[in-house]
Amino acid sequence: MEKTTRKNRVLAIDLARGISVILMVLVHTLLVYGDHDTRHHSSLGTVVGVLGQGAPMFLISMGISFVFSRNTTLISCTQRGLFVLGIGYLMNLLKFVVPITLFGGLPVPFVEAYQLPYGATSNIFFFLLLGDILQLAGFTLLLMGLIIHFTRNKYVPLVISVLIIAFSRELSGLRAGLPILDYFCDIMWGNQFNVYFPMFPWAGFILLGLFFGLWYKQEGASQIFLFNRMFWVGVGLSVAGVLLCILNYRYHFGDFYHLGPGGTFALMGITLMVLCLCHQLTKRIRQNIVFDFIFYCSKNVTAIYFVQWVLINWGMYVFGFWSHQEIGVMSLMGLFLLVSISLVYLFGILNKYSKKRRLKLALKA
Repeated sequence: MEKTTRKNRVLAIDLARGISVILMVLVHTLLVYGDHDTRHHSSLGTVVGVLGQGAPMFLISMGISFVFSRNTTLISCTQRGLFVLGIGYLMNLLKFVVPITLFGGLPVPFVEAYQLPYGATSNIFFFLLLGDILQLAGFTLLLMGLIIHFTRNKYVPLVISVLIIAFSRELSGLRAGLPILDYFCDIMWGNQFNVYFPMFPWAGFILLGLFFGLWYKQEGASQIFLFNRMFWVGVGLSVAGVLLCILNYRYHFGDFYHLGPGGTFALMGITLMVLCLCHQLTKRIRQNIVFDFIFYCSKNVTAIYFVQWVLINWGMYVFGFWSHQEIGVMSLMGLFLLVSISLVYLFGILNKYSKKRRLKLALKA
């Protein structure tokens, strides 16, 4: 077994995924608490804006990790996909609906940022159904279950990924004209901020990861092969994506959450090269307390993502919305990161204790 694997896991993927969730906490804190100058014109805003977009790294890592799962049957994938969707909508309930009920509404500037009428009952349904990265992950798990059920050919998810990316801008914003269908159209290829990560193009990142994961297993689980190919594919995608964005930036990039083909290819390429860097780090640096912390975050990525968003949104009632400068935002970043991970760790201990207690009771019975 190669040095950078542990219990059939690729440590570079765990490193990347752990870093991605940490970076997302920093980004979310900045977006919610930073004032206009801090978000758009400060050194902190620039650095976090460049380094803090952890979503592509999380999504590609998710696709690669999928092939390491013990059970990839259609039933198992469906159950996992529905579970993740349930977690996503539960998070919306706790983030938005509970504060609206307890505190009489979300902060006025927050609601106005979505261009919604303050106090309208319809706002509850808007925020409850808000499409985030967990909705993307859940629906894409359902898709991957279907793919793996019918074929293990690595090129199938690659072709589907390319098709999703190629048609992402052409389908962007297309609706059926019926409320329920319109919501699922927005989940698929929406261009508004009721869905932050539409499947077109974001599911393409996960399916690209699935392609590399299947390729990795096909080649005898060789990390040298995997990351060598990943690097050169990353270079090619980056060059192609940047050139397309230069030709027509508005069409090929637009905004981060609703990308066109060029922006998607560019971010894919950069992310693949960053994953190669993570591979070099895990290969050259001995495991240490920092790596252990990041691996812990990777193992508990969904729980940390869930908890940090709830805490950050609830924190608006204490710290205010869009009201802090650099020092204040940095302090809140540290606070939310510390409290989120501490709560997840505490929940983990309580869960282990509960399982042991139930086992003892079962043995006594």
